[in-house]
Amino acid sequence: MEPDDRLQDAVQAVGGTVLVVDDERDVQAVISIILGKAGFRTMTASSGREALDKVRENAPDIVLLDYMMPGMNGLDTLKEIRKLRPETAVVIVTGRGSESTAADSIKMGADDYIAKPFDNEGLVASVKRVLGERREKMAAEQEEMSMMSRMAGKKRLGDVLVAKCYATVSEIEDAVERSGKPGKRIGQVLVEDGVISEEQLARSLAYQYGAKFVNLFNFHIEPRYFEFISYELMDRYQFVPYDEEGGRLVVAVSDPSNIIMVDELELLLSRPLSICVATRQAITEALKRSEGSQRVLKEVTEEFKLHLVKETDEGEETLSMDRLDEEISPIIRLVDTILFSAVQKRASDIHIESDEKFVIVKYRIDGVLYQAMDPIDFRFHSTIISRIKIMSELDIAEKRIPQDGRFKIRFKDKKIDFRVSIMPAIFGEDVVIRILDKESITADLHELRLERLGYSEDDLKGFRKAISEPYGMVLVTGPTGSGKTTTLYAAVSEINSSEDKIITIEDPVEYQLPGVVQIPVNEKKGLTFARGLRSILRHDPDKIMVGEIRDSETAQIAVQSALTGHLVFTTVHANNAFDVIGRFTNMGVEPYNFVSSLNCILAQRLIRTICQNCKAPAKMSRQLIEDSGLDYEEMVRRGVVFYEGKGCSECNGTGYKGRKAITEFLDLTDRIREMILDRRPNSEMQKVALEEGMSTLRQSALKKVFAGDTTLREINRVTFVE
Repeated sequence: MEPDDRLQDAVQAVGGTVLVVDDERDVQAVISIILGKAGFRTMTASSGREALDKVRENAPDIVLLDYMMPGMNGLDTLKEIRKLRPETAVVIVTGRGSESTAADSIKMGADDYIAKPFDNEGLVASVKRVLGERREKMAAEQEEMSMMSRMAGKKRLGDVLVAKCYATVSEIEDAVERSGKPGKRIGQVLVEDGVISEEQLARSLAYQYGAKFVNLFNFHIEPRYFEFISYELMDRYQFVPYDEEGGRLVVAVSDPSNIIMVDELELLLSRPLSICVATRQAITEALKRSEGSQRVLKEVTEEFKLHLVKETDEGEETLSMDRLDEEISPIIRLVDTILFSAVQKRASDIHIESDEKFVIVKYRIDGVLYQAMDPIDFRFHSTIISRIKIMSELDIAEKRIPQDGRFKIRFKDKKIDFRVSIMPAIFGEDVVIRILDKESITADLHELRLERLGYSEDDLKGFRKAISEPYGMVLVTGPTGSGKTTTLYAAVSEINSSEDKIITIEDPVEYQLPGVVQIPVNEKKGLTFARGLRSILRHDPDKIMVGEIRDSETAQIAVQSALTGHLVFTTVHANNAFDVIGRFTNMGVEPYNFVSSLNCILAQRLIRTICQNCKAPAKMSRQLIEDSGLDYEEMVRRGVVFYEGKGCSECNGTGYKGRKAITEFLDLTDRIREMILDRRPNSEMQKVALEEGMSTLRQSALKKVFAGDTTLREINRVTFVE
């Protein structure tokens, strides 16, 4: 095929994900609408840092990158994208008069540039052309690689690395000298020294052996392969079945030089293999995302439909796939598998419910319950509950009153806490298990910034101002599971410094912060929020975090602490920012003290975001749009594009993956303070706050819909239509 023909085919076949990076929200929205109508999936980012996070997590096909941005500008972002994902196409977007500067960016690795203002057809054509050229170039490189390999035989890895400008001759010679040690290879040495990346090594090995390099980001092994290949075999040989071509099974490996391993696999699988190359880490991640745990779970539940089992008191602390396949008690195996699968699927809670005939197991993922497996025969209900009680050190003979307990399991070199609540119901005891992965949360906390939680720019600016004040009270409100604690920790992390003493009292301590004194509530021993808060004040703190205000005494002490020069972070349960005022008044706090101490109130909810792997434009019915409080004709006139997730293995078929916060930020202006002192109705205060620029929870949610982050159905589930 001629080059021009290949390019034409590539252009016609384009489609995929576009990341639009611009600090102006209006520009993001316009470009997203234009490209959405052309069949592209779009994501947006408002800064270079946010863009790098999305490139790392979602691997877009092309990035439209604004040249002029505050902080990290377009060129700096371009350099980092090239290091992070060299295969991603990047187009610089600039204003008229800056074409010469933008053109210079091509020398730094950009694929093209577009000058603003641009016409719709020109934008779409440019994106398609760049994507087509990039894909045609990759196909040509692959073809050249195969041809060179056939003509010249296998090249040395060092020669390939030098030819691709991944390493210098001196670096190769140094690595060769040190790779003489047992178990060391030149590629491994270069990766460990940071000379080359894992991806560069994999690409070079693919070139060396005439194989295809594949990017396994977000790749899922098709369930049909598990019918004849066991998870254990994939894990032992570190490969994933990738595709089938001409009667051959294509498997992705990280080391194509291991011919013996390939021969063994051909014998074990009784079919011819073809090899493609991926990074070792990508293969490991693909195996983690595989259907292996779901397959084991299905086998276990099927076994329970057929065989009666006897409960034993034996069990181990360590949970792994190997353990699930050991010859242990089927009840122990079932419970361990339920826990294993829940952790793999990012569940926050496990619900074990009973009815007249069955035991139902559900997982709460992103705030919504899903059935985890087929119903289990009710005959096994008591043994499942007994196993959980033994793990939690509870009384297995007591079945008439609620019991609470906890246990820990070591899972892949980290400990995970499980908090257990057992309650008697009409058909027997029901169980809810809260999963708390402290080590992962603590690791994530280092990168937890307020801007990553999904707040609007105005609310973020106001909240940051409030938490930077020298004293006062910062209140976060919302129902259980609305992310209040995460917000407080992000705020405390942001202002944490060695100059201040920060003390927290929580029930329980969920995150572990360096340099912060954290106290867990223990009501059985008499350590309540109020008593702990009194003791905290004697330890000369600068900033205090109170996990929750539940009673009048705690409320009074917290307000007094804010009035006496401390910065107090706390939460209270209320439906919106204005209901908080009534809650404190009912707890006996004088309005004057409350107004004097309060810096701000932030009400929030969590909404599920659309899975980026299966996100696509969707046609909304007139009824749904009107039921959502929107004008159907106006939406059509404005050309608003709505998005939904089609459902894929990445999101368990739900169309949603992950959550973001929607917020209602109430700044205590002089007018609002006066209205609180006058005990004016909430409706009047809300009207004034809206006049002063406050956005309600519903307005915040609609912004997320128009930005393509979530769906109308989701915001209707979480917020009231105004």
